[in-house]
Amino acid sequence: MICDGLGDRANRALRFKTPLQAASTPNMDKLVSRGSAGIMDVISPGIPPGSDTAHLALLGYDPMKYYSGRGPFEALGIGMKVDPGDVALRLNFSTMEKGVITDRRAGRIKDVTQLCEAIDGMKFGDVTVNVQPGTEHRGVAVLRGPDLSSSITDVDPHDTGMKFLKCKHITKEGEKTANIVNMFVKKANMALADHPLNNVRKVTGKKQANAVLPRGAGIMREIPSLKELFDIKAAAVSGISLVKGVCRAAGMNVRIAKGLTGGIDTDLDKKVNLALSSLKTHDLVLMNIKFPDIYGHDGDPKGKKEGVERIDKALAPFLDLDRTVVAVTADHSTPCTVMNHSGDPVPLLITSPDGRRDDIKTFDEIQCAKGAIQSIRGRNLLPLLLDRANKVEKFGA
Repeated sequence: MICDGLGDRANRALRFKTPLQAASTPNMDKLVSRGSAGIMDVISPGIPPGSDTAHLALLGYDPMKYYSGRGPFEALGIGMKVDPGDVALRLNFSTMEKGVITDRRAGRIKDVTQLCEAIDGMKFGDVTVNVQPGTEHRGVAVLRGPDLSSSITDVDPHDTGMKFLKCKHITKEGEKTANIVNMFVKKANMALADHPLNNVRKVTGKKQANAVLPRGAGIMREIPSLKELFDIKAAAVSGISLVKGVCRAAGMNVRIAKGLTGGIDTDLDKKVNLALSSLKTHDLVLMNIKFPDIYGHDGDPKGKKEGVERIDKALAPFLDLDRTVVAVTADHSTPCTVMNHSGDPVPLLITSPDGRRDDIKTFDEIQCAKGAIQSIRGRNLLPLLLDRANKVEKFGA
């Protein structure tokens, strides 16, 4: 189970505890007391992971080898077709006032379908830009045409109070693509400015989604499946298009159900039940729970604490899995004081029927650092879990 953005730092509002330390987590504590604990640098020490590179690493892939940008995974996650030579970018629908980004998520708008329809299919010479909605404020743009390159910079400044950036080419091959992205942003923002949905939001006092912020350009690379690498059948349960895209690229069966929104309002019990049912037909199930990361980005330590407690209650059925290897961890830390991803290691617990047990009784960032697993990298996690399940061949004679 991946609690997205779970790791944190000491917070004054919580008497200098992390949200995980401050939360009441009896089920996580029971799990860690039945197994062993450690901490994990998902990419490497001090490097803030993206959710895409992090999930690649947690599935045993080398992100340095297989990562080519966020866009292709976002596209796969929402079921968009990405052909060879296409360039995919992730979009944020954001709020812009007098050319300055005041909210990168437009008040966390829940549905951008109408906005995507208004800017879908724009043509710029021999290149077409196809746009489809992702999760909440997110969308995906796929550029299709000749001589495109992902060697471009982001338009998204990744912060508020700043003007959106001009897309630039990193290499000469990216010059055409950068020019098209800039033309698309200008034309799309004009279309969004007077969109009926934004007019309604303005009248009702909501933040307008009147600007697009493309980022994470990439061309899809073929990666070997988990079946090819580890001879396992794997499933994923997530409401986040990015995570679903990474898992689809890895050849996993992505389970979909109504109510898995990827937001704070996600149906957590349904997610847990879907994960448990998937265990009957799959060797490995990855379950992602997004909302700790949302609270972290919003700088809301008390909300994150309460969110952790909500997750802990939903975990009760995992206590009955006495023939299953169970791991609880995170893809990265999102400290509420930083309101972004950080390079802080994340807590990890692993419990299995005959696994070693250490003396750790509480699941949090500090206690886990004292555990028997000690410190590992993200790429080590899946082989470690497979070994606990006795699914790894001996190396050597």
